[in-house]
Order: sequence, then C-alpha cells, then structure tokens
Amino acid sequence: QVQLVESGGGLVQAGGSLRLSCAASGATFRSYVMAWFRQTPRNEREFVAGINWSGGVTYYGDSVKGRFTISGDNAKNMVYLQMNSLKPEDTAVYYCAADRGGSVYRRAAATYDYWGQGTQVTVSS
Repeated sequence: QVQLVESGGGLVQAGGSLRLSCAASGATFRSYVMAWFRQTPRNEREFVAGINWSGGVTYYGDSVKGRFTISGDNAKNMVYLQMNSLKPEDTAVYYCAADRGGSVYRRAAATYDYWGQGTQVTVSS
C-alpha cells in the first residue's frame, strides 16, 4: 500500500526558508508523478509543484515560481520542496501527492491517487 509521509513544516518569518520532505513507500515510483499541494481553510487545494521522477521534469504553480524548488531522490524514495523567500500568503497545510503514470503538468488535485497527511507551514509577517 502506498504511503506518503510529510515532514519539515513549522513556523518561519517572512523572507525565510523551509524544506519539506515526503517519504514515499509501498510502490515503485519511477513511473509516478509526485507533487506538492497546499490548502488553507478558505481555499481549495492548490497545486504548488510537480516532478516526473523518470525524467526529472518539474513544473510549478505561478505563485511559487522562482521561490520554490521541487526535487527527488529516487534511491531513497524521497521528494523535497525547498521554499525560499517565504511570504505570509504561503501559510497553509502542505500535502505530498502521487499520481500513477500521469503528467507532471496536471494541476487538478482530483487526478492524484495518493496523499500524505499534510504538514503545517506558517509564515509570520
């Protein structure tokens, strides 16, 4: 059974950095697309970044381009989200997600098959 476990969230001041980690288990992920989403109580789940492990292709949501970087370590089945220049509007619960054999350009949460439990990121002004 596929399991995704996020870690690395916390409280940070505006302008600071955090790195989120997602530990994936229960499958061979080479054909998967892995992504990060975020959600606030008011908003729908928003696509943040995606990576195609087989080719290393990455894709970002407009609000985080140039500030966030997604990466993966195939040997360890880990996915990371490096978040720099954080803003208060980045405050949300961040989720790791996996899509079996999908496209890295898919932004819709409904297309993803597996989800982690989420990790809270709070950016203070």
